[in-house]
Amino acid sequence: MTDTDTAVTIIAGIVIVVGIFGTVIPFVPGLVLSWLGVLGWAIFAHGGAGRWLVLGAATVLALLGTVLKYLLPGRKMQREGVSTLTLLAGGILAIIGFFVVPVVGLFLGFVLGVFLGELVRLNNARLAWPSTWKAVKAVGLSMLIEIFAGLCILLAWIAGVVLA
Repeated sequence: MTDTDTAVTIIAGIVIVVGIFGTVIPFVPGLVLSWLGVLGWAIFAHGGAGRWLVLGAATVLALLGTVLKYLLPGRKMQREGVSTLTLLAGGILAIIGFFVVPVVGLFLGFVLGVFLGELVRLNNARLAWPSTWKAVKAVGLSMLIEIFAGLCILLAWIAGVVLA
């Protein structure tokens, strides 16, 4: 392995790990970053066809993770009666909260938006809280799916580095 290959491998690893941590940092595209790390490694590191197999696996994992992180929590919230308008209110207040209260404002805004949306819909604060909690759990599930997919990409990449 040349010095250039070593540098490319180290940079790729850093980008993949930042992508995994990006799952919990607002507006950081976690899986995209992890995939880009593997793409950069596949393009710029010297080695055999195994790099392209790892990139293919990372592509499938990133796409699957992206689809599942939206599909599964969305279905769960729909089954539990959280309306689309409520989620829209949560999303809008999450964006506003991100700019008003750095770091935690995204989460606080989402929770407040979902609660207010459900309060308007149900006209009862006691009934609005269970729906709010279900939405918060669904967001947690989405993050866990994305973290798991990112870790699978990392493991596939490590296997590729070791075997290449």
